[in-house]
Amino acid sequence: MNKAEISEIGIKNAQTIFRNLSFDELIEHELRNGECVMTKSGATAVDTGIFTGRSPKDKYFVNQDPSNRYIAWGDVNKKVDKAIFEELLSLAQHQLSNKDLYLTDAYCGSSPASKRSIRFVSEIAWQAHFVTNMFIRPSSEELETFKPAFTVLNACKTVNPSYKEQGLNSDVFVVFDVEENLAIIGGTWYGGEMKKGIFSMMNYWLPLEGKLSMHCSANVGKEGDTCLFFGLSGTGKTTLSTDPQRALIGDDEHGWDDEGVFNFEGGCYAKVINLDPSSEPEIYGAIRRGALLENVVVDENGVVNYADGSKTENTRVSYPIEHIDNFQPSLMAAHPKNIIFLSADAFGVLPPVSKLSKEQAMYYFLSGYTAKVAGTERGITEPVATFSSCFGEAFLPLHPTVYAKLLGEKIDQHGVNVYLVNTGWTGGGYGVGKRMSIKDTRACINAILDGSIRESEFDITNTFGFHIPKTLGDIDPIILNPRNAWADRDAYIIQRDSLAALFIKNFQKYTEGQSDFDYSAAGPQLPTE
Repeated sequence: MNKAEISEIGIKNAQTIFRNLSFDELIEHELRNGECVMTKSGATAVDTGIFTGRSPKDKYFVNQDPSNRYIAWGDVNKKVDKAIFEELLSLAQHQLSNKDLYLTDAYCGSSPASKRSIRFVSEIAWQAHFVTNMFIRPSSEELETFKPAFTVLNACKTVNPSYKEQGLNSDVFVVFDVEENLAIIGGTWYGGEMKKGIFSMMNYWLPLEGKLSMHCSANVGKEGDTCLFFGLSGTGKTTLSTDPQRALIGDDEHGWDDEGVFNFEGGCYAKVINLDPSSEPEIYGAIRRGALLENVVVDENGVVNYADGSKTENTRVSYPIEHIDNFQPSLMAAHPKNIIFLSADAFGVLPPVSKLSKEQAMYYFLSGYTAKVAGTERGITEPVATFSSCFGEAFLPLHPTVYAKLLGEKIDQHGVNVYLVNTGWTGGGYGVGKRMSIKDTRACINAILDGSIRESEFDITNTFGFHIPKTLGDIDPIILNPRNAWADRDAYIIQRDSLAALFIKNFQKYTEGQSDFDYSAAGPQLPTE
């Protein structure tokens, strides 16, 4: 039966098919094949080759009806003709033919009303291990009748020699045929292409059903109160959602349907550069047998040097979510009570915590702001403002306003409170002020979660119009208003208005032309001459 299924997708003369292996079997295969090394903790470690991150410039969607009516074409979602896709598919099929193959069946989405069944095919054992970690593993009974709604052919060992003639970016390709429910990967071994590829597809499917797909973490309290944490890399999304007093629903990708919030995944994919067991004990403790490390430096005794970024700063570990002690077994929870947008503002302008109106929530969700600081990326020597629509622009096949409209509808329907929390700088920008203390940030988060922040008296700031508490628990009231936290108030006003101008410029893409979705009035306002 397995070989017949493989033949149906154009793979010829498949040899042994290893289907849905256990963790122990996968580890045995990847070690026997020489793909990985065993570390002292019991996790296996793999090098992903020359690609230690995704290749966004090599990602394409087939340009065809009806999906091309919905996809927002541009730099994020690039078109490829069906004929070129067929050529690339032939390359992938040829690469996987006459081989032993690893076939992994999994679900994306824990909600029975919204989940998708996905099949991954690869000739690499560790790639099967990766998707087994990252997606939801069907029961043995479910596997007996499993039928994939979408298939991924990972032919990472092949490349596309004709890319120049085809007008493509490079010999690497990650291409989605929405109508055929098929994706193909070639030229890159990086496992994250499979994870984020399926996330992109969920971001296509669910909104067309009136369901919201989200790039966020989520946890739930003992009283059943759910909280969502949106934020770009470096804002504290994973750290702040991992709370010993609250169960982790998931750390990265979620949906929101009529039943509530649900995790897309069955695992976690954490950065491990400079991993410290004292500051991130949950992640450190999750790196044990079954976990899969990527691009870390391992010595001859199997000891990992997490401080060594010589292969990449993007060192990672994937592990099943049950490696975290305090997780939500159902991977689902009720409609959220609170939503938190996290920004690491390196300019020292945003308050530590602000309560947002529904209109402000729409504005800052579409803005998706944080700032990169010196040392985070090569070439960055001073703070740089970064805007990513809906906190995940790279994975949005549809126009960002589609997701924002759904968020607004759900905020209204369920009476959700929305807050903006700055985990960046206070008292001045990077190099002048200081980073917000984790103690104060935790105090802001806890006040949101226990509801005490709503008992505060609020001020409204100039320019940005943020509602900020005058006092909040034991937090020094001076830092609650950035203008008061700066020693040089004139310098603060200059920096505030400079950042406001960046927000306004970024948001113009949502207001130009025929847009009927203008929330610019909820954003910062500069005086007009």
